[in-house]
Amino acid sequence: EEQIRRKKREERLEKIRRNAQLKYAAKRKRSEEDETERLLQLSKEALSQGAGADALDQLDHNEEELILADYESDEEKKVVSGLEEDDDDLEEEHVTKIYYCSRTHSQLSQFVREVQKSPFGKDTRLVSLGSRQNLCVNEEVRRLGALQLINDRCMEMQKNKHEKKSDEENEGKKRRVSRAVCPFYSYEQMQFLRDEVLVEVKDIEQLVSLGRETKACPYYGSRYAIPAAQLVVLPYQMLLHEPTRSAAGIKLKDQVVIIDEAHNLIDTITCIHNVEVSGSQLCCAHSQLSQYMERYRKRLKAKNLMYIKQILYLLERFVAMLGGNVNQNPGCQTVSQTGTVLRSINDFLFQSQIDNINLFKVQRYCEKSLISRKLFGFVERYGSPATAVKNNKENQKLDGLQNFLLSLQQGSDKEGTPQSPPVEAENDQLRAASPLMQIEGFLSALTNANQDGRVILNRQGTVGQSSLKFLLLNPAVHFAKVVEECHAVIIAGGTMQPVADFREQLLSCAGVDPARIVEFSCGHVIPPENILPIILCSGPSNQQLEFTYQTRDLPQMMDETGRILCNLCNVIPGGVVCFFPSYEYEKQVYAHWEKTGLLTRLATKKKIFQEPKKANQVEQVLVEYAKCIKRCSQAGGQMTGALLLSVVGGKMSEGINFSDDLGRCVIMVGMPYPNIKSPELQEKMAWLDKTMPRAAGQAPSRVLIENLCMKAVNQSIGRAIRHQKDFASIVLLDHRYARPAIFNKLPQWIRERTQVKPAFGSAFAELRK
Repeated sequence: EEQIRRKKREERLEKIRRNAQLKYAAKRKRSEEDETERLLQLSKEALSQGAGADALDQLDHNEEELILADYESDEEKKVVSGLEEDDDDLEEEHVTKIYYCSRTHSQLSQFVREVQKSPFGKDTRLVSLGSRQNLCVNEEVRRLGALQLINDRCMEMQKNKHEKKSDEENEGKKRRVSRAVCPFYSYEQMQFLRDEVLVEVKDIEQLVSLGRETKACPYYGSRYAIPAAQLVVLPYQMLLHEPTRSAAGIKLKDQVVIIDEAHNLIDTITCIHNVEVSGSQLCCAHSQLSQYMERYRKRLKAKNLMYIKQILYLLERFVAMLGGNVNQNPGCQTVSQTGTVLRSINDFLFQSQIDNINLFKVQRYCEKSLISRKLFGFVERYGSPATAVKNNKENQKLDGLQNFLLSLQQGSDKEGTPQSPPVEAENDQLRAASPLMQIEGFLSALTNANQDGRVILNRQGTVGQSSLKFLLLNPAVHFAKVVEECHAVIIAGGTMQPVADFREQLLSCAGVDPARIVEFSCGHVIPPENILPIILCSGPSNQQLEFTYQTRDLPQMMDETGRILCNLCNVIPGGVVCFFPSYEYEKQVYAHWEKTGLLTRLATKKKIFQEPKKANQVEQVLVEYAKCIKRCSQAGGQMTGALLLSVVGGKMSEGINFSDDLGRCVIMVGMPYPNIKSPELQEKMAWLDKTMPRAAGQAPSRVLIENLCMKAVNQSIGRAIRHQKDFASIVLLDHRYARPAIFNKLPQWIRERTQVKPAFGSAFAELRK
C-alpha cells in the first residue's frame, strides 16, 4: 500500500512538472476571483457612503471580536474539529525524511542553495519552514512587526474563518458582525502551493514570492508539504520546542535529525525555556485584565470569568512575592529587601500560595482562548495613551487604565534608568505587545518538574524593576523526546570542542545508551602551513600576560597589550580582529590607550573600528571595515588595513566570515570566563556538582566554567579561516592557555599546529615570517 501511495505521489508531481497549462489555468482563475472581489469592494464602498447612519451602530458590533468565545476544556470536548475540508489530507503518511536545522535563516538559505546546486537538486523534495514573521504575505498582519502579535493576529483570522460557517447557519437568529479573515488562507490555493514547493527546491525568499504570486499562505502551505518532503529545513528553535514542533506538524518518529551549528545547543535549549517577567509587566497585565473583566462581565460566560479570576489571583501573588501590591504604580513602590533569592519550583508555588491552582489547566486556557490577543485588542482600542477614545463615558471609565499606562511609559523602564533614551524600534514593538503573553510563558515554565528548574526572585529598587525569572537547569528533559523518537540524531558544527558537555549534560541525562553515541572529528581543509596559532606568555617588556579579574585592570597590563598590538599591526597586512572578554573591558582598554596616546600610534598603520552594541549597526561597521581594507591594499602607502576591536560572544564572534584580507590575524586578549558571581551560573554549577560524576578528578562545575570559556574562544578564533586557500595567524594572549587542561580543549586542527612562546621576540619573528 505504501509503495502504491508513493508511486501515485511521484506521478502527480511529475505531471505538475510537465503540465504548464495547469499553472496558467490556476493563475487565470485567481485573477478572475481578484476582479470579482474588487467589484464587490467597490459596490460595498458605494453603499456605505449612502448609509452613514449605520456607522455608529457598527462601532458596538466591532467590540464583538474582543469578547472571549465560550471555553470548553479538553475533557468536555472530546471531539476536536480541525480544518473541515482537509482532515483526510492532513493525515497523509510521513515518508522517511531528514530534518536539517541551523541557527539562522541566512544559514538555512545557504544550505538550500547548496542543495539546488548539487546533483540531487532536481529530484529532492525539499521544504523550508520558518516563522510567520519570515513567511507571512498578508501586509496588514506583517505591519504588526512583533512576532507574538503576528502569531496572534494570524490565529485569530483563522478562528474567524472556522466560525464563519457556524455563523452563517445561525444568521437568522442574530445579526453577526463580519470579522476579518485572511485572503491567503485558502485551502485550494495552499494545496497548489504545496505541490509547487515539492516539485522544485525553493528557499524562504522564493517561497514568499511564490505565495504572493499564487495568493496562498507560504506559512501553512509549506506545512502541508511536510509529510511528502524528503528534506525539511528549519531553524532549530522550531524543532527543540515541543509545542512549536507539534503545532508545525513535525513528526520525529523514525526520522533523521541533523542539528548544524550546534556548538551552543545546550544554551539554546536552556534559553528557549527560560522566561523572565518584570514587576511592571505583572502589574500592567493585572490592571488591563481587571478593566477588561469589568467592562465585559455581563457578556462573559462563567467558565471564562473563573479562569480570568484565577489569572488575576496568580498575578497578585507574583507581585506580592516581589514585595509589592498590584493596585499601586509599580514604578513608585520601593522594595524593602533588595537582592536575589533562589527557590525551587515547589517552594515558590507554596510560598506564593498558588499551589492549589492547576497551572496546566490555566496554561491550556490561555492557549485555547487567545485571551492575550483579545486583551491586546481591548488595550489597543481603549487603553493606548496615544489615541483618544471616541465616547465620553468610556473616556471616564477607562481613564484609570490610560493614566496607568502613561505612568508606565514615563516611569523608569526595566533597566532602571529614569527617562532612558529611546530604545531600538524592536523593543518598542515588544513593549506594545500584551504583557500577558510573556506571563503565559512563565506559567508554562512553572509546570516543569521540581528538580529541573529554579525560580529566581530578583528584587531591585522598585517593584517595576524587580523580576521573576524561571531558570531551566536540565536541558536534557526537553531534548530526550527528540533522541527517543528519532532514528538518528546528528549534532554537527565547525567548532564543537569540548564535546564532553554534549555527551554528559545532553545525551547521558536524556537516557541515551553510551553505545549509541558515535563521535567523529576531522582535520581542516587548509594545509598545515596556512595557519600559525601562538600562545604568548609574555609581552615585549617581559610583562607576564595573565588577564585575571584582579590583574587585567592594571595600567601595565593594558600598556603591554597595546605594545603587542602595535608590533603586530606593523607587520600584518589587511585586517586584524582583536577579541576582548567583555564590552566593559574593551571600553576600559580603549579609554586607557586614548589617554596614553597609544591609539594614535596604532592608527598610523590601521584604521580602528569598534564593535557596536546595537545589532542593527553591525552590518554598517563591517561594510566600512571591509571597504577600508580594500582601499588600503589598492592604494599602498603607510596605512595597511584596519583593526577591529571586538567582543567574545558579541555580534562578531559567531556566524561572520572574516575571510581572506578581512582577518589575517585574530588576537584573543585573556580568557573569556563567564561571570561566576551570577546567580544563574552558580545554581547551574551547584546542580551539576550534585547530579554529574567527577571527571578526571575535576568537579563538574569547574569543567563547565572551562568549557564555556573555551567554546567561546574556539568560536571566535575560527572566524578567520573560511575556505581552503585562506591563511591567518592566531595569537592567544595569556600564559594560562598553555595549561594542559585548557590547551587540550582547543580544536584538534588548531591544537596540532600551536606553538607556545614564553617570550615575545621569537613569537614576533615567527609572525614576521
